[in-house]
Amino acid sequence: MKRERQIVSTMLRCLRLKCPVCGHSSIIQSPFKIKHHCPMCGALYQREEGFFVGALTINVITTELIILALYLTTMLILSNYQLILIILFVAGLLFPIAFYHHSWSIWLSLDHLVESLPQYDERSKERGQVRGDVKGLE
Repeated sequence: MKRERQIVSTMLRCLRLKCPVCGHSSIIQSPFKIKHHCPMCGALYQREEGFFVGALTINVITTELIILALYLTTMLILSNYQLILIILFVAGLLFPIAFYHHSWSIWLSLDHLVESLPQYDERSKERGQVRGDVKGLE
């Protein structure tokens, strides 16, 4: 029962774009920029090079599913194929941009549920070490 509560609370934090560990701080630093770590609990959001690929994959797959759903819906409603293509093109351009922060939030939440996010230690930054990170990369 506790594990189910943890999954639900983590996913609710994800929807609100909050830290998946503590839920107090936003993961967003500025538009299209994710914070390096949570200022409240120290959970590290940006670990090693390539960590963002998971968020990118979530964004691409979700965009493809949205375009497929839009295509099937518009095929039932509209008969003008050029209009359908314009709608799909606009959705394909705008949705990934609008979904950027949510894809990061989903990725961080899933990573936290599978393996807890490592803690950022400011003192060890100079040495290139992060607590809980095997490779020691930021």
